[in-house]
Amino acid sequence: MAYFDDVTALDNGIGGEILRIATANPNGFFQAISAPGSMPESEIRARLFVPAGSGVRPVVVVVPGSLGVAPPHMAAARLLTDRGIAACVVDPFGLRGVVSTVANQAQYTFAASAWDVLATARVLSARSEIDPARIGAQGHSRGGSAVLAAACMAHLVEPQSAALRGVYAAYPWSGLQFLEPRVGTTVVRSVIGDRDEWCLPQQVQAHMHAMRLCGATANCRIFGGAHHGFDRDTAPELIEEAAVAPGAPTVYIRQDGALVHPLAQEADPHLSERDVMVYAMKAGYGRRGARIGSEGDQARQFRADMMRFWEAVMFESTD
Repeated sequence: MAYFDDVTALDNGIGGEILRIATANPNGFFQAISAPGSMPESEIRARLFVPAGSGVRPVVVVVPGSLGVAPPHMAAARLLTDRGIAACVVDPFGLRGVVSTVANQAQYTFAASAWDVLATARVLSARSEIDPARIGAQGHSRGGSAVLAAACMAHLVEPQSAALRGVYAAYPWSGLQFLEPRVGTTVVRSVIGDRDEWCLPQQVQAHMHAMRLCGATANCRIFGGAHHGFDRDTAPELIEEAAVAPGAPTVYIRQDGALVHPLAQEADPHLSERDVMVYAMKAGYGRRGARIGSEGDQARQFRADMMRFWEAVMFESTD
């Protein structure tokens, strides 16, 4: 939260406008999709950076992971704005009273994280300087999971709204994914290192393959030798308090939002995200401690890949 408050302008001199986003705290995907009127209201903040000049701009919503807004997210905003793309960096923690979800991912749901993305896109689409047909979302770690889920949720909760133009999921956790991950025209890319100790690369690959089977333009790139958070420009370090379970079986989400327990055949609207997290720990998949950081030119490779994606999605054909 302190870092988010401190960075009022990017390194290229572009100042950020604070936005207050009306969002919600659903207790799970079933409430978000099937009973949205019962969700508790919430609010998050975001900082919008718009390149100078006239005319409407494409925009990318940047969603942080379990450690909150950090230098890599502002670095992404700088690169985007250098290219003429507005960037909206979201702080999902501050107004929720959360400092970090590293040791406890159940402080608010992954469904709430996805709802934050859609709520932010809705606010941006109404702004005069933003092109509502060119709104994308980029998420890191838990934020990567959020943007992938948001792409699937968009047509389920707002069938009349425009889909996200593109989604870039950086080292996302794909342990929770829709049975039918339909994203319509949204272009999706996931990137992850083959040494990631937080998230399972094979699960991310399977997630992208499932999207392709549902008709999406989706792909995955594996970075050799890269750990989690390989865009950070800091040497890999062990986060001892990190609670991870990368090898746990995938939990699927039915189109109405009900979860399917890995040991069950049918979806259960009463099954919570916390329930399946507890299952993963008790089944022996959970552990403490995981590394984060980059080596060599991995961060540069990440940024190059990220910008190739957004330049193609925002300015070129998406075929």
